[in-house]
Amino acid sequence: MDLHEKVQSLTQDARFDVCAPGSATGFSGQDHRRWIAATVLAGGRVEHHLKILLSNACERDCAYCANRNGRSFRRTSFEPEELARAFHQMWSSGLVTGLFLSSAVRGSPALTMEREIAAVEILRTKHQFRGYVHLKLMPGTDRATVERALELADRVSVNLEAPNPGRLARLTGKKDFYHELLTPLRWVNEIRERRGPGILRSGSTTQFVVGASSESDEEILSTVSQLYGQLGLARAYYSAFRPVVDTPLQDHPATTAIRERRLYQSDFLLRHYGFRLQDLTFDEGGNLPTETDPKTLAALQHPGRFPVEINRASREELLRVPGIGPRSAEHILQMRCQGALRSLGDLARAGASASRAAPFILLDGRQPPTQPRLI
Repeated sequence: MDLHEKVQSLTQDARFDVCAPGSATGFSGQDHRRWIAATVLAGGRVEHHLKILLSNACERDCAYCANRNGRSFRRTSFEPEELARAFHQMWSSGLVTGLFLSSAVRGSPALTMEREIAAVEILRTKHQFRGYVHLKLMPGTDRATVERALELADRVSVNLEAPNPGRLARLTGKKDFYHELLTPLRWVNEIRERRGPGILRSGSTTQFVVGASSESDEEILSTVSQLYGQLGLARAYYSAFRPVVDTPLQDHPATTAIRERRLYQSDFLLRHYGFRLQDLTFDEGGNLPTETDPKTLAALQHPGRFPVEINRASREELLRVPGIGPRSAEHILQMRCQGALRSLGDLARAGASASRAAPFILLDGRQPPTQPRLI
């Protein structure tokens, strides 16, 4: 393949690696723009990152994966210099501002990581690229390699794919959940704590293939809650399973978009709203109900906490109210310094969803006129 064909093939095959919700952004025109990821960074800034594999020639057998060993399709790989040159051309042309680099396991995890790191080293040294790099760590990466990756990248990720060893065993017989996947994430946290905030400014992430191993939402979020609390994970991503032809799971049902959405909503509550796993509501099968968003459901399940007086509530109490988020909670606290909030219009000016909040609040001691009776 020539360089253009490799870019086209290896951006296409990178679509299963999630680095932002809805990150595969379609563009008209050149094929190599098809999988540029619109990524939201700290502070809300949006950048466009080339999302690409170093290789799609994999020795692993993951049952859900389009790149799995034994599946019949055309394989190709970049050499580190070649990948660095292709990215530099796109960056110099203004097509992209950063790089998300992943790979199938080619030869061995150690050799694959060596090539990934070599490509980023070339970008950082030869091409003097100082922008954003997200580097995927291969299963079983050793500690020294993890440390070098942290020196080069702004973010690293290890994809757990499933929430525990039992579920992972349904997807592959060649990955060790604790040794190959969880241990590198633990090393990332230890190295960051030792070396301070100057390293890996955007932290570490992981990904789950939702529905591939018949896991429950409670299993996934239980693991995620521990990763946030114990390993300093920056965030988790959830990829709704889609069957791929010529894989063992080609007849497995696809996961609905609403299930993926409810996981993201619950994840946001865990990361930004002070929720704990036990604050979420699951059905008998351990899954999040799909008919109601998890925050509203949590409020309905705890009627004793409501209605909340907007003019006296703490930030933590405000964040429990449906329709009020971290930013609107801060605005409410600021507005209260100037006087009481007395109407839904005041609440809307704070940036809250007044209609969603109305059933759960008091405004200066009064129920909003649209507020229904709580059951």
